[in-house]
Amino acid sequence: MVDVIPIFDQVIEESLSWLTDNAGDVFNGISAVLNGSFNLLNHVFQGFNWMVFILVIGIYGFFFVSRIFGVVASLGLWLCQAMGLWSETMTTLTLVISSTFLALLFAIPLGILLGLTTKFIRWADVVLDFIQTMPPYIYLLPGIALLGFGPATAMWATWLVAIPPALRLTAHGISITPIQFNELGTSIGLTGISHLFKIRVPFAVPSIFAGINQSLMLSFSMVVIAGIAGSGGLGQVIYDSVRSLQIDKAVDAGLAIVVVTIVLDRITQRFGMKERSK
Repeated sequence: MVDVIPIFDQVIEESLSWLTDNAGDVFNGISAVLNGSFNLLNHVFQGFNWMVFILVIGIYGFFFVSRIFGVVASLGLWLCQAMGLWSETMTTLTLVISSTFLALLFAIPLGILLGLTTKFIRWADVVLDFIQTMPPYIYLLPGIALLGFGPATAMWATWLVAIPPALRLTAHGISITPIQFNELGTSIGLTGISHLFKIRVPFAVPSIFAGINQSLMLSFSMVVIAGIAGSGGLGQVIYDSVRSLQIDKAVDAGLAIVVVTIVLDRITQRFGMKERSK
């Protein structure tokens, strides 16, 4: 019997080599675009005075989330500055926001299509389950081989990890539109695109926001892992600290990640709650 595993391994290796040899210019271009967009957004975030940034988040949290959150968020972000990790925190925020934004550009439209065409949902579930259960380190390897070390590889891996929750919940929100809402739209003459954007998408918005929230949370976990690929930010601080056994620095970076994750989580949850209350 032919041993399948070595053949499979050989196919993977030869395919990667072929892409490196024959599509190098394409991947160099993709890398340049990703690195360029990262550098631009990172320059914007780094340009914010840390006191102004904390003040804006604190005021928004105080009035639109909760008073306790506004105070705690301000103190947590101040802690990031006090630990000397403000620049790395902003870099991490840049990676998460840029990668999640690119993931949403792909996941939400595809989720809407899947929600309308339910016969493909089972196949999509298999692919999404594969993406979510595969160890995330694996996604860094083709990124490093094709895009090189740096933010581009981190964005690629984070983009891939952030897609499944947003896609699933978007499709779910579209597919569970109550029959009476669909019948109402039909009765008033809505068809096609009009019916989609005036009936089904508004009903699915809370589910879509829940997907955005989950994508952001997974993006943070992937950005930390991507520190191995020289992504910069808090993930690389943790990776370098582990290599040099600087436990205090690793703990500081871990606390900073917790702070930024909680702040973004509560803010995006608030947006979702506002949509549910409408």
